Amino acid sequence: MRAVFLICIAIAPCSVLGLWPIPRNLQTGTTLVKLASTFNIKVDIDNPPQDLLDAVSQANTYIQTDKLQRLVVGRGANDSAALGQAPTLPGLTLSLLTSDAPESANCYRSCTAYWDPQRRILSHSPKRWNVCHSDCKFHSRVVQRLDDLRIALAPISIVNDIPAFPYRGFMLDTARNFFPVADIKRTLDAMSWVKINMFHWHVVDSQSFPLDIPAFPEIASKGAYSSSEIYSAADVQDIVSYAGARGIDVLVEIDTPGHTAVIASSHPEHIACSQASPWTDFANEPPAGQLRLASAATTNFTAQLISSIAKTLPSSLFSTGGDELNTNCYAEDAQTQADLAKSGRTLEQALNVFTQATHKSLTDLGKTPVVWEEMVLEHTVTLPKDTVVMVWISSQHASSVAAKNFRIVHAPSDYFYLDCGAGEWLGNNPSGNSWCDPFKTWQKSYTFDPLASLTTAQRSLVLGGQQLLWTEQSSPENVDSIVWPRAASSAEVISLIFWTGATLPDGTARNVASALPRLHDLRYRMVRRGVRAIALQPHFCVLRPGVCDLRS
Repeated sequence: MRAVFLICIAIAPCSVLGLWPIPRNLQTGTTLVKLASTFNIKVDIDNPPQDLLDAVSQANTYIQTDKLQRLVVGRGANDSAALGQAPTLPGLTLSLLTSDAPESANCYRSCTAYWDPQRRILSHSPKRWNVCHSDCKFHSRVVQRLDDLRIALAPISIVNDIPAFPYRGFMLDTARNFFPVADIKRTLDAMSWVKINMFHWHVVDSQSFPLDIPAFPEIASKGAYSSSEIYSAADVQDIVSYAGARGIDVLVEIDTPGHTAVIASSHPEHIACSQASPWTDFANEPPAGQLRLASAATTNFTAQLISSIAKTLPSSLFSTGGDELNTNCYAEDAQTQADLAKSGRTLEQALNVFTQATHKSLTDLGKTPVVWEEMVLEHTVTLPKDTVVMVWISSQHASSVAAKNFRIVHAPSDYFYLDCGAGEWLGNNPSGNSWCDPFKTWQKSYTFDPLASLTTAQRSLVLGGQQLLWTEQSSPENVDSIVWPRAASSAEVISLIFWTGATLPDGTARNVASALPRLHDLRYRMVRRGVRAIALQPHFCVLRPGVCDLRS
């Protein structure tokens, strides 16, 4: 049977449009349009960049291979009559709204897209990345009925589609368990489908140091789990380039001065309370060990380490961490106490000197430091005014950070931690639970308000937010199901959400009931593309929107 594509508002109501995040301004028509078996998206732009051409090629592939049946009872088997009356569309063309040369920058700007069966235009856009991702919106609507393919809603107009916040991120910890490059790339693919544009790479921690830094090869050589579980300099550049081609920036984190126990494997002179026992007295989780922040030699070592990796990365952001500093570790470390006595400084003053040095190594490179919230709320250190602060302990702490006039990225454990609710991972603790119980459902994260408790003047400090996966209980075998599709909710969070805004395009308030059918569509499409996203409901419920709602 020949392939038949359909654009159809009459068959599929707007509430189940498979667009995630949904555009801020969306208008749809009622015309049914079949797409020819030779349907193809073409580019009508002078000297288009290769990454745009690659994106269009990928979109054409998805249109032919997703083969997602419509998520209704019968999977679209009753659409034959409508299909028989529909005109055929041979192809669509991407073009620029202005004569501006397409850019090759990893960001999103204002976008205007128009899909019309008469004009056969997919997108008018003033900037390259918007053309690319308007294209993604088109192929996200391809569904399957038996052997017939169709998409929904013609003509479709998306006007001035810009994100509500510039930072829409996902964090992956690759230190507690190692993730091969292929798994990271698959994650980046999924991120790009939902407009998540920042990959926060928590690449090293106390458990392992899998990052090969050419100026310090001994750290990974002795600190990685094995020689096969190391990200080479070439791997890092490959990941950065792969992300960039998908509109994603890579924010690397070298957490300091805590979470650095593994450095003792190669540089024991720089680590206090290394492997101290019981670890609960010296660290938040095993093994114990922190950089000797009061040591001038350790401070210089750390600044050089950070500079050596930061200068190889294109991002303007770099994280020095700064969370969960254990003061007892330093109180029990004779070397630290001697260094403090020699300098005449308190521990907080020494931390300030240490932080000034590490951050100077970044600002000298034109980078902006990123820190966890403790550096602002628990310590008396002087930070550059443009420092970005990640609020993680509680969503309630955002107002305290804003009161100090620092820019904010929301990463609250009470909404966005994907590892919560999996039970205790520490051994010999059969009654234990995860510290951040309960499990954070997509509905919970979808109700997050990024402007809650902030004054009108403070709202401009919010850059956006991210969901996070700490990997004590995660590995390549289960990363897809833990992350997806839950992590997509932060790309479309309620109340001035990170992309769309507080309301749907038709003016109604955003809510989980209207979001669920679109998230189902996204999840099923991810599975078709090789991302093992977890089911959100029984298939029975998916095919019958609203039937399984509470009190339905």
